[in-house]
Amino acid sequence: MPRSIQVFEFERLTLHKDAQGRCLTKGELDKLYAFNDCNKNDYFTGIRDGVKFKSYVGVIQIGGLTIEILPKADKNIEADNDFKIWHKVLLDMLKICQRINVHSVSEAHLQQRHHSLLELYFEMYLDEVSRLLRSGLIKQYRKQSGNTPVLKGRLDFNKNIQQNLIHQERFYTTHQVYDHEHLVNQILLKGLSILADFTFNAQLKDKITRLRASFPEIKEIPIQKHHFAQLKENRKTVAYTKALQIARMIILNYSPDIRSGQENMLTLLFDMNTLWEEYIYRMLLRTKRPCIQVNFQNKQKFWENRKIKPDLVITQKVDGEPKTYVIDTKWKMLNVSNPKPSDGDLKQMYVYNLYWNAERSLLLYPSTKRTDEKFGSYWKGRDNPINNQCKVGFVSVLNKHNELDMDIGDEILAKLVLNEA
Repeated sequence: MPRSIQVFEFERLTLHKDAQGRCLTKGELDKLYAFNDCNKNDYFTGIRDGVKFKSYVGVIQIGGLTIEILPKADKNIEADNDFKIWHKVLLDMLKICQRINVHSVSEAHLQQRHHSLLELYFEMYLDEVSRLLRSGLIKQYRKQSGNTPVLKGRLDFNKNIQQNLIHQERFYTTHQVYDHEHLVNQILLKGLSILADFTFNAQLKDKITRLRASFPEIKEIPIQKHHFAQLKENRKTVAYTKALQIARMIILNYSPDIRSGQENMLTLLFDMNTLWEEYIYRMLLRTKRPCIQVNFQNKQKFWENRKIKPDLVITQKVDGEPKTYVIDTKWKMLNVSNPKPSDGDLKQMYVYNLYWNAERSLLLYPSTKRTDEKFGSYWKGRDNPINNQCKVGFVSVLNKHNELDMDIGDEILAKLVLNEA
């Protein structure tokens, strides 16, 4: 019987029931441990009888268990409604950052709490494969060796003597075949096979069955990471781009259990630091100010082969002269008793100011309950310290309706005193 658990980032799940009745089985925990070991312990920390999640959000499915890991910037007053609020925030963020195809997934589906993130990706994938099947899967030339009743292609003399000494009416040849049996279609088929094992949604299961029945007869092969490296885009395969992107996510995040066959695992996880950074970038673009240019992930050489890369660099033209500002986004909570940035963060912003010739920089944190610090000056690096400043700023992820705030771009620019632009 399928079951689902919702947790927030940095929460714990153990073998023992918590106050909300959430717990893992021994087999599920072992699978999580094994997955984490294979991924350098990036996604969560192993603790006694359980795991503690990190800043990765998304979905983990182990057999019939779906674990949904949600972001949470602040404790909300409506605690009972928190999961619903942050589930929608995550989906909206993924949509804005183009991790979910808004044309494939309806708004109604995005608002359904029971419609898991994995199922949204499954639906996107099935829609893409269905579209490709309707337009006709591409064929490619490939070499095929074997016995044929007529001589075609190149005759393999050694194999022909070995296999056809008695049956001289046959020919062992290597020849070209033009059909659907090639890597691109084999990847799509493998994606369908994995989905068939993972979804418990009756509608999706029915759609998978119909698509597999419509698929041409090709051999299913094990797909590994190196197979995707072999793909080369051309005018015929450009229509496959979206389907192959999702197939890559599904196949490379699939961990079959070869021992029991009952605890197969599929993961779809996003680093909230990266997602928050891109969301802020897209919100700044929405301001559409003609005098302001927003650049995402600039790089400069720092030492030897090492580079430094601030999250966002903003250029504003004032009286024809460019002025530069740097923003570094931080998806974490500052200490309540001492809401000051770390020395490491301040030193990092100091370097950004010098390298990008920025007069002001901003460390941007998510919070609904904090007010911005004042700009502080670095005492060295510029003739006048007022031209070398940094401050901590806070911006709410949620608006007054407890939905993802889509109008924070102007608020962020105002924190750098760019509201007059």
